[in-house]
Amino acid sequence: MKKIEAIIKPFKLDEVKDALNEMGVQGMTITEVKGFGRQKGHFELYRGAEYDIAFVPKIKIEIVVPDEILGKAVSIIEAKAKTGKVGDGKIFVISIEDVLRIRTGEKGDSAI
Repeated sequence: MKKIEAIIKPFKLDEVKDALNEMGVQGMTITEVKGFGRQKGHFELYRGAEYDIAFVPKIKIEIVVPDEILGKAVSIIEAKAKTGKVGDGKIFVISIEDVLRIRTGEKGDSAI
């Protein structure tokens, strides 16, 4: 099993979520986050004053998938989140040792 953490632009969330649901991903956690990478934030003008927006709003998607569909899930996230512009985000893949569903006590792939 692998955990996929994807940091994407907020307006791409629905596209990514719908595509993952269509491929059979049954659960995901979404968090509103702020951060910066190479783009280093940006400046905004408000009532004549310029403000440095150092942390850019993003969405973090977390899903756990069986190894068999990892490649397809990563490819879908990449394709649906990509705009071709700076700040599209990152995808992290992390190994998961085990999963336990609290309600039923199921473990492993069946608990995803």
